[in-house]
Amino acid sequence: MKNVYVIALLGLAWVNSSSAGQLEIEVHGMTCAFCVDSLQRNLGKLPDIVAAEVSLKHKKVRIETTDDAVDIERIRQTVLDSGFTPIKITSRVDEN
Repeated sequence: MKNVYVIALLGLAWVNSSSAGQLEIEVHGMTCAFCVDSLQRNLGKLPDIVAAEVSLKHKKVRIETTDDAVDIERIRQTVLDSGFTPIKITSRVDEN
């Protein structure tokens, strides 16, 4: 019975996030796992950010937002304030 509730809740979360936006940011200056953790935590504090996934290997950040109308300049400034350089920001809106 618990499995049914979990599946139902996951389905509701998926439906609610169907209009979510995604950003991908190329970031220079990350050199270690502490860089990744710091940037991920700082981005996670921003409003409308659902998840931030930072890849040290690929020097990229993938951000999922609650909608496609996010403040990209604020995100860029957060990356800068964290000590890194945002090079290229690509925006995409889910169409699910």
